[in-house]
Amino acid sequence: MGGDPVREQRGRWARGRARAEAALRDSEEAHLAQVQPVDQYFVALLEAKGTLEPGAREAIFGHWGALCGISRALLSYLEKGLLGPGLEAFCAQIGVFLHYAEDLPRARETLERQVRKNKAFSRFKRLQETRPEFGGARLEDLLLLPLRRLRQYKPLLLDLVENTPLDISDAEQLRAALKSVGEALHQIQEIARFHENVDHLSRIQKLLKGRKTQVMQPGRWFLLEGWLMVVPPKGEGLRPRMFFLFSDVLLMAKPCHPLHPWNAHKVAVKEVFWLHPQCSIAKVFGHTQGHGGLLSLSFPHKTLLLVCYDQEDLDTWHRNLTAAIRKLQPSISRGH
Repeated sequence: MGGDPVREQRGRWARGRARAEAALRDSEEAHLAQVQPVDQYFVALLEAKGTLEPGAREAIFGHWGALCGISRALLSYLEKGLLGPGLEAFCAQIGVFLHYAEDLPRARETLERQVRKNKAFSRFKRLQETRPEFGGARLEDLLLLPLRRLRQYKPLLLDLVENTPLDISDAEQLRAALKSVGEALHQIQEIARFHENVDHLSRIQKLLKGRKTQVMQPGRWFLLEGWLMVVPPKGEGLRPRMFFLFSDVLLMAKPCHPLHPWNAHKVAVKEVFWLHPQCSIAKVFGHTQGHGGLLSLSFPHKTLLLVCYDQEDLDTWHRNLTAAIRKLQPSISRGH
């Protein structure tokens, strides 16, 4: 006769949960073994030696002590078998990871500047990186460990949730922890996306000749850039132009003279096309694969004809321009 299927399932859940708990505990111990030496051999020694000014040290390692404390506390709970309370306490402090993600670009920028300008710190950094605790990793890579660990929590917690029936006392705490980690990861993705956009805007601003065109504008998002051929209105030859597409505007620029003493590698904005809900974009031809084609971009008072010789580039420009214009349209009209 067969066994009790309910009892067999509960046995599988119990074994699965024990395995998942061990995986979380062991990986937390391994993570702490990576981050704690940074606190010991970088943060504490730099504070004692004064190799970095307090402002620079805070910019690079400002949240490190708190993150180590969070990991130590969680590991202590896990070693005592207090999974639910441990995860609840962990989630109460998950905001530290968000602050760390927000400040990470500044931390990496400060680190790069100090390595370049502070010879004493540069020597200290190289020496500490040779310690066996770091396994050959550079400090630039070690700074990524907290966010890498946060990403690791999601599959570990998912495994725990899937092996914890709802009638177990800490089931709700586990599900709340999984939700909290998922929401934090989404926010960190948005933070990274924001910083990446700022980097794009800053890079393009430096590429433009002069200060007349201000690329750095609140709420503006970089979408695409590249060379396109412009069809002149009076039938002259095609003109190569550099285009920068943002969420609200399209910039057309031409390269500066290659022998110019300081603008040789820059481009000069020749025209600014503000995107408008009434704009329209169409492929005049180029619907067959591999031949490129012509884009017709109509503004309220002007039509721009752009030639692209690569089909993939043509499709990319068409897709991004269409999406940018559509986002400017009222939500009711977008629904139809």
